[in-house]
Amino acid sequence: MTGRTPARHSLRLYGRTTELAALAALGDRVRSGRGAALVLAAEPGLGRTALLEQAVRDSDAGTVLHVRAAPAERDLPYSGVNSLLTGAPPVPDPPGEVPPACTSPTGLLEALRRVHAREPLLVCVDDAHLWDAASRAALGYAARRAGSLPGVGLLMSVAAHRADAADFAGLPVVRLGPLAEDPAATLVDELAEELTGDPADPNVREAVLHEAIGNPALLIAVVRRLSAAQLAGHAPLPRPLADGAALLRVVGSRLEELPVATRQLLLLVAAAQEQDPDGAGADATLLMRAARAAGFDPAALDAAEAAGVTRSAGNRIRFDDPLLLRAVLSGAALSRRRAAHRLLAAVLGGERHRLSRLLHRALAADGPDPALASCLAAAADSPDVRATPLERSVAFGRAARLTPPGSARTSRLTAAAEHAWFAGDPGRARDLLAAGRQESAHDAVRGCAELVRGTLALHDGPVGDAYEILMLAAALLGPYDQERMLTARLGATEAAWSAGDVPACLVALGGAARTAPAPGEESSTGERSPTEFRTPAAWPPGDRAARPGGDGDLFHDYRAGMLHALGARLDEARRPLRRVLDRAATDHDPARLVRAGVAALVLGNIAAACHVNARALAAARARNLVPLVPQILEHLAYAELRAGRHARARAHAEEGLRAAHRTGRRNSVAHHHAILALAASVEGAGEAVTAHAEAALAIAGPHGLAQAATLAEWARARADLGRGRAADAAARLGPLVRPGHRRGHFAVRMLAVPCYVEAAVLAGEPEDTATAVEEFAVWAAQGADPQAPAQLSRCRALLASAQETEALYEHALVRHELAGGDFERARTLLLYGKWLRRRRRLREARGRLRDALFAFERSGALVWAEQTRAELRATGGAGAREQRPGPLACLTPQQLRIARCVADGATNREVALQLSLSPRTVDHHLRNVFALLGVRSRVELSRLVDQAEKNRPDP
Repeated sequence: MTGRTPARHSLRLYGRTTELAALAALGDRVRSGRGAALVLAAEPGLGRTALLEQAVRDSDAGTVLHVRAAPAERDLPYSGVNSLLTGAPPVPDPPGEVPPACTSPTGLLEALRRVHAREPLLVCVDDAHLWDAASRAALGYAARRAGSLPGVGLLMSVAAHRADAADFAGLPVVRLGPLAEDPAATLVDELAEELTGDPADPNVREAVLHEAIGNPALLIAVVRRLSAAQLAGHAPLPRPLADGAALLRVVGSRLEELPVATRQLLLLVAAAQEQDPDGAGADATLLMRAARAAGFDPAALDAAEAAGVTRSAGNRIRFDDPLLLRAVLSGAALSRRRAAHRLLAAVLGGERHRLSRLLHRALAADGPDPALASCLAAAADSPDVRATPLERSVAFGRAARLTPPGSARTSRLTAAAEHAWFAGDPGRARDLLAAGRQESAHDAVRGCAELVRGTLALHDGPVGDAYEILMLAAALLGPYDQERMLTARLGATEAAWSAGDVPACLVALGGAARTAPAPGEESSTGERSPTEFRTPAAWPPGDRAARPGGDGDLFHDYRAGMLHALGARLDEARRPLRRVLDRAATDHDPARLVRAGVAALVLGNIAAACHVNARALAAARARNLVPLVPQILEHLAYAELRAGRHARARAHAEEGLRAAHRTGRRNSVAHHHAILALAASVEGAGEAVTAHAEAALAIAGPHGLAQAATLAEWARARADLGRGRAADAAARLGPLVRPGHRRGHFAVRMLAVPCYVEAAVLAGEPEDTATAVEEFAVWAAQGADPQAPAQLSRCRALLASAQETEALYEHALVRHELAGGDFERARTLLLYGKWLRRRRRLREARGRLRDALFAFERSGALVWAEQTRAELRATGGAGAREQRPGPLACLTPQQLRIARCVADGATNREVALQLSLSPRTVDHHLRNVFALLGVRSRVELSRLVDQAEKNRPDP
């Protein structure tokens, strides 16, 4: 057919930058008279058809042949080729020449040569894998020889599992994956605005994104299923959001191609995987036994594997696409699903399969069954049962459905939510908690539910809300469960710490626990003390030692130490915190090790903090404690930053960022971005600093993460300082370190004071730093940071008279030797070298600057190393004799530095501040530069310097 296929909806494409670039490159080749071929490969719903239609709309390369495969004609040889060429413009045959037949593998190639004879041609075939075999072979034959078809582009879309088939072998392939979160969220908002005029409610948007898992077609189907009130968050959402009909519309075509016997067996596979949809897959031996018991031939599953619906690995069978698993389950009649579960329960024997057997029995049940629910909950809670957190969550959730309303039901829903969070699925956890909130329950059970809800908010929500929820949990749990009450208080302390709220930290740490009521005493709900039902554990069975607060003495030492530290009484905090750190030597529990790492940082023992957090990471990985990994990596990366190990900090923060995204912990995402921004500010990656700082602040602002926000702003300021923009750095840091409502986080702002003092002095504003320096002196005397005494001497050297400065710099260098850390020592050496150069002590300056250069290079601080090289050149030392191309060779090192600064847009005053010169000296040098280079304006100078820098050979 000719012409262009209209779009099915008005939405534009999001998140497909790479794919659209590949289409643009194909179009460029065609317009330039060359031939090209490209295959777009994706599973249903990911947008391969939308991309192909976009290519048709954007094409301006002459004729477009666009056809979609007709599955009904797949048994007719060459039906696909003929349907394509039916729409081709007629081309008169030369006299005496017989038109080539399109019934041979080479027929399409010859036909395309004839069609494009007059103008460029774009051939688009949607769902090419559904063509008949002969047409597929002819299409692949022509595409592999696209280079012999000048001005012809062949664009095909195929199912992802068919992209490697022999028909398309050797062709360039662009594979489409699920949409990333940001473009998917934008698409949800556009759809909501199209339907209601307003973006979707944030909670609704999050639920839709979680349900669609990046599949645009399913995302569109889900949003268009919702009413305006539901999209606005004013009405409850349907459950499930994507029903069987929507799932089958999106991915059902892959199932329809399979034989009936294969589809029947797929229900068994899906039922076997229902308890752990993200796991390794169903046991193949179990499936074979169940299939034979039902009278099915297990070989029927071969067709599903050949079609790419399922995949075998070892003795496991799993669905290749999680949407297919959901489609099979939700698309089957309830009676058939229950029959499949009964069949699986019947073939599962032995103690090893107790949880799975009970769960299949529960999934086959047709109504409440308290006895079965109790057995299933007990198995899910048993430390002797080997199961993943998600399996335990599914088991507790099903047990709750079989339980009559009341405290036991709420308890089991809470346990299911807790294990879902532990499995890295906060969306499922919130849904389960919401279901439990509709039930009346005992205070102890309500306290457990609030503890889980507060933990979720602590890691993925406003920390102010998390604090209040966790304090409520502590109040509810206090009379019944001291251990979980302490867990809630520690969580509330963490929330208040993240928010920078010292009074709230003190309340969370210092509140006294209430006395438990006597046995049989009624709670505020009127129910008796909970002895007949289980309250959920704070951590999965088998890992009870991982509960925060599991050791009362440890908690009390930690609490006492932190109370003293928050009250600026570090001398009194040392003894209890040292006991916390000493216990860590023989502890293997990651949660307690993380607290020991915090204690080490407060004590100023940075090396111990790095070591303890590294041990915590190893222990968490060994126990597969998924939710703890992002937080531990955050603590470890921060400790490594404090130790000056910026490359290590970056590596761990990058890993932590990925883990935080996978487990839905946005607050941890913000902290990792802030750490990465700080690492980049040392390494000199300016764009990375900006990107990470903005990403951190985008979450830190709405979630109240004062610590992450302060770290991000400090990173921006340090990057400014490294590039010589002292005034910008001072303006950023001033509000953070000086008194006022914008003051930075209490545990971070003192660390930023040395940067602020340096920036303010270099910017010519030293008078603003006196208060900050005196406060820093008090803090440095407490020993909370081994670098602080050296940094204090450096700050005082910057502010001192000429007679005192040298002694202060020398004293700072002595303290640096005691504390270690190349980066901070190099910064002191750089400032000292600048001071010596200004006093014409060039030989001494070169020595200090050379030491600074090597230290910056060891630290990977590239932008600081470049600044130091410039200072060395100004002294006539190493680097001053670099070969400069063109007219710049006639400039002295100092004149070259000034010319480069002016070319960057700096005023004379800014140049003077940046190079530690007087404005009069800058003006004198600049007049000489203009005369030597023969330029009349700053614009001409900028052009000349830019051209010379471009021509300079890369060292």
